[in-house]
Amino acid sequence: MSMVIIERPSARVGVIRLNRPERRNALSTALRAEIAAAIAQLDAAPEIRCIVLTGDDKAFAAGADLAELAQAAPLQDVFAKLAVVKQAIEAASTPIIAAVRGMALGGGCELAMMCDIVVAGDSAKFGQPEIKVGIMPGAGGTQRLLRAAGKAKALRYLLTGDIFGAAQAEAMGIVSEVVPDADVMSHAVALAETIAAQPALAVQAIREAVRQGANTPLDTALVLENRLFQMLFSTEDQKEGMAAFLEKRPANFKGR
Repeated sequence: MSMVIIERPSARVGVIRLNRPERRNALSTALRAEIAAAIAQLDAAPEIRCIVLTGDDKAFAAGADLAELAQAAPLQDVFAKLAVVKQAIEAASTPIIAAVRGMALGGGCELAMMCDIVVAGDSAKFGQPEIKVGIMPGAGGTQRLLRAAGKAKALRYLLTGDIFGAAQAEAMGIVSEVVPDADVMSHAVALAETIAAQPALAVQAIREAVRQGANTPLDTALVLENRLFQMLFSTEDQKEGMAAFLEKRPANFKGR
């Protein structure tokens, strides 16, 4: 059985569903490789404009598969394999929404934070408990938590390994929206549909400005934003969008 299921709830939205329920979707190297391949596959499909990444009602992903890592030594090949999902997400031009129910712990929390938007169920649980097994987050957990929540909150949870709920995750800036557990997938897919209906080149430019700008000084980020802004004036969708606004009609965006 495949550990990843790809679904197409609509013409322009793809869903990647983690399917390792017996291990709470623990992120083995094989599962990570399948996630990366699924992201690349959907990102390469020209009709797909937004991707939803999810698990099941008990776990988004419960963390790394410690059975693979318990005897690992520095610089072994296994560590390179751990980075394949991060690389796939960074290479993708398609926005990715994490739809989180149940546990998102350790590598699962890091996976959610890699995504562009996080929709969480009201009983979802987040955390970076790596310290409890003698290690630390290694796939962005310290840095993304720091940038989202600030030093005081980040260290409070990184140094204790304590688990926190969806409301706290939203307050810390890790989660975009909290909805009832039963509504997580429908809400995430509806949000994906809304994004998919936007002009694709503008979506890509905004995503690039935010992702690149987060890691650069403000002055540099503002230059990047302005250049992307000006480049969009060469697109057909810019002409169509502004004409539709002035003519008081719905825009018909073509992604060009």
